[in-house]
Amino acid sequence: MDYSSEKFLTGRLLIATPQMGDPRFVKSVIYICVHNEEGAMGIVINRHVDFITFSQLLNELHLGSDDADDKKVPIHYGGPVEANRGFVLHSNDYAHDSTLHINKDFGLSATLETLDSMAHGKGPTKCILALGYAGWGPGQLDEELHANGWVSVPGDPSIIFDTDIQNKWNEAFKRLGFDVHMLSEDVGHA
Repeated sequence: MDYSSEKFLTGRLLIATPQMGDPRFVKSVIYICVHNEEGAMGIVINRHVDFITFSQLLNELHLGSDDADDKKVPIHYGGPVEANRGFVLHSNDYAHDSTLHINKDFGLSATLETLDSMAHGKGPTKCILALGYAGWGPGQLDEELHANGWVSVPGDPSIIFDTDIQNKWNEAFKRLGFDVHMLSEDVGHA
């Protein structure tokens, strides 16, 4: 199964540059789940929400479990699109019938069955539970890349699942081989 194309960013991380003009994405790191001619979709991996916990979400969905661990499953702000819908970016050791297999390392699920599995300790080994997603129409992400709003690096599982949320932006920039603090705030200048 071919998951990649040099033309598209599926399976890569987008890192907001200091030139990012959209306040919703300042210092954001986004894992790109889908990028093709029709647009792009990704999950912000470095922001938590503070208005609901995993156990509260399960209770609202009538999936309550005494085993739910809020510290092991923090809820992320996945992006501004469909903010009331949950998405689970996860390791490929878990799959449901409707799981989108992004590449050899990652899957994306958005079903109640996935949350129920997670609540009962039968979900993926590693995951990010997010409310909402980041989306772009045809050509929109390409325009933002050309305007220096984003840079891209490979979607490293250690950054996504193992790095502290406060350090993901800096760690992702390190993959480019330079210190982010060396970047100028002026577009087109390093």
